[in-house]
Amino acid sequence: MNVLLVNTNRVKPPIAPLGLDYLADALVQERHQVTVLDLCFHENVELAIRQTLRNFEPQVIGLTIRNTDDCYFTGGAFFLPDISKVVQLLRESCDVPIILGGVGLSVAPEAILEFVGADIAVVGSGEDSFLLFLQALADGVDPGTVPNLVIRRGNSFKRTEVRIFDNECTRYRSRALVDNVRYFREGGQAGFETKRGCDRTCIYCADPVAKGKRIRLRPPHLVVSEIESLLARGIDCFHTCDSEFNIPAEHAKDVCREIIRKGIGDTIRWYAYCSVVPFDREMAELLKRAGCVGIDFGVDSGVPDVLANLRREHSIEDIEQTARLCREQGIRFMFDLLLGGPGENRETIRATIELMRKISPDCVGTAMGVRVYEGTGMAQLVRSLPRETAQLSLHGAVEDNPQFLKPVFYISPALGSHIVDYVCEIVGDDPRFFLPSTETSGKNYNYNENTVLVEAIRHGARGAYWDILRALRR
Repeated sequence: MNVLLVNTNRVKPPIAPLGLDYLADALVQERHQVTVLDLCFHENVELAIRQTLRNFEPQVIGLTIRNTDDCYFTGGAFFLPDISKVVQLLRESCDVPIILGGVGLSVAPEAILEFVGADIAVVGSGEDSFLLFLQALADGVDPGTVPNLVIRRGNSFKRTEVRIFDNECTRYRSRALVDNVRYFREGGQAGFETKRGCDRTCIYCADPVAKGKRIRLRPPHLVVSEIESLLARGIDCFHTCDSEFNIPAEHAKDVCREIIRKGIGDTIRWYAYCSVVPFDREMAELLKRAGCVGIDFGVDSGVPDVLANLRREHSIEDIEQTARLCREQGIRFMFDLLLGGPGENRETIRATIELMRKISPDCVGTAMGVRVYEGTGMAQLVRSLPRETAQLSLHGAVEDNPQFLKPVFYISPALGSHIVDYVCEIVGDDPRFFLPSTETSGKNYNYNENTVLVEAIRHGARGAYWDILRALRR
């Protein structure tokens, strides 16, 4: 079957559509004819769509939604209006099924289908359900028999059976249909995954909603084979796309051991998202030997009560130990803070920032406000708030916003309306901190349309974006 896959993410610096890349591989392996239309690299979206459809006649169109917004309190960019236009242009140009997917889509599929005017979505991992959808289409069978779909039925939506496929992390991945070389040249890194799913219970995180709560591990030899295939094309800087690379710990260590065994630890540089725990000396040593040069830890807060409210499992002592181990191994590290959650006040924010100054990571991210996502503990908390408290706590699209589709943020009512200015005042001119401000793209870490990063990468910078910005400040 002829399948057109469309990447709608046009954020710059560009981030390669990893899920679409994996889906394309799965389709090709089942002998479908696949064309990828990557709108990231087209200035004129309408012209790109029309030219593609003149040269290729799809029987099905798959459209990925990586993000619905920039997830940044002081940013506020909302991407779905532009994606809605893409869907409209595709409908005007050809009469074939359009099926949506992607991490962003999977958090609030019904609301997104309604907003963009589409009829079918794949929720969660897309390869197997998309293949079964194509088979149902070919056989003339009702797609309602296919698992992990959301289908428009008149004025409502039907969710089909939820199923996790055991083989989804064991396929060979060539990474050949997306232009990963160009993404590396213009985006400075290439992503890869070592697992799917997250079994943590953090109150704010949408990963268990979008990726599933059961962790599915990719065999280490397949992870490294994928890295080697990209390395052969001149791509030598990578970033994990797992929720947390070091959960479960032994699998992360096995991936490092396989990189070391294949002898490419001295050839590649890579970065990881990690949890503060579990992180022991063996983990740090293996990461270093395997070529890991930087880690972004989700620390969130330096106050035990705030961490408990966010349902985080690490302690202040864990944060300090993680810093010591990274410093021993010469691994650069960033601590990401999430300021403004339940129970936060000015004293807890000051205590957290003072702890960061004491520990002295290479960089500190200061995200302000908790983006509320459907299906999370934060969404439950927000819906339980008395009306007066909600009015003081919620910012953004508070009214007429089904499934929290448009950006809405929770900020503890104890903080007041000028909390961003307060955080900037406490941080001052400390170059280690990325600020919750949009005034200068070199001082904050909203990566959407960050011209400082775009220019740095154009002049040869490679790596995690926080590390590129760190190097620019030296």
